[in-house]
Amino acid sequence: MKLIHLSRMLAVAVAAVLPDVHADVSLPGPVVNAQWLASHLDEVTVLDVRSDVDAYTGAPEFDVNEKTGAKTLVTVGGHIPSALLVDFDRTRVDRVIDGRKVQKLLPERAAFEALMQDVGLTAAKPIVITANGQTVDEIDMAARLYWSLKVYGEDRIAILDGGDAGWLAAGQALVSDKAATVKGDWKATAERRELLAEAADVERAVDAKVQLVDARPLPQYAGLTFKKPLVTAGGHVAGARNLPTDVHTKSVGGAQMFLTAAEYRGVMKPQGIDPAAPSISYCNTGHLASGAWFVISEVLGNRNVRLYDGSMHDWTTSGHAVVNLSTGG
Repeated sequence: MKLIHLSRMLAVAVAAVLPDVHADVSLPGPVVNAQWLASHLDEVTVLDVRSDVDAYTGAPEFDVNEKTGAKTLVTVGGHIPSALLVDFDRTRVDRVIDGRKVQKLLPERAAFEALMQDVGLTAAKPIVITANGQTVDEIDMAARLYWSLKVYGEDRIAILDGGDAGWLAAGQALVSDKAATVKGDWKATAERRELLAEAADVERAVDAKVQLVDARPLPQYAGLTFKKPLVTAGGHVAGARNLPTDVHTKSVGGAQMFLTAAEYRGVMKPQGIDPAAPSISYCNTGHLASGAWFVISEVLGNRNVRLYDGSMHDWTTSGHAVVNLSTGG
């Protein structure tokens, strides 16, 4: 009996000293760097979102300086070890709204859940999303997937700063094995409509004292050019402020990295954007708007931010007015 009692005491003492291998790792915030991810790779699920799915099994390409031997990244190829492949084009679907086909919208709850299970996502671990990371639109792909998962109830989630390009810049390696095909068990546990905006919300934004943030490049905001045929008129929604794509991130060693919170506030001030105000972000199809939403909501902590999923595609094809240089806007 004494031996049994002693063995139990020993088991309790050992359990108190050893870490709980089943405990979830705590994400340090909505953005994680390559060093953190490398140290916790086995404790998280990495989702690699991209449109060029063939590059998932490729290899990085570098220019090598013949004199110094220094390497400069040209093209990201391959993926972070164990990362699950997400085809960005499958994360957005066409739907009929008021008799019109509106493209590139968030899938319905059941369809999105099925997609994530097909990818192999499980509910067991926190999620880190990565993208190629060489361009801002790739980082905004990660932000779009982050927003989509959050709409459907996921909170244990972060984006890898700089994506795969940032991973390489930190001295980590990419691999080229094929994507896993094991079905996941992730479930959509909510449908947070408060993260979505529709045309009616945009229509009454001024009266409701809601800030509109146009997340497109300045030439599109000004109406000098527009994305045909999805958008049928050049310009922006009346009253919207511009947060152009070239300030969503900054290039560091060939990787697109997020700014600090202080830097984002500094960028927004001359644009007339209040980072603490109730806001709706939009772009052409809800892709670049995800980057603006992520910055204001997640990096700056303003939880009263919605994304207009249909964006200028829905706005212009439904006949809503825009303002531009020719209209004095």
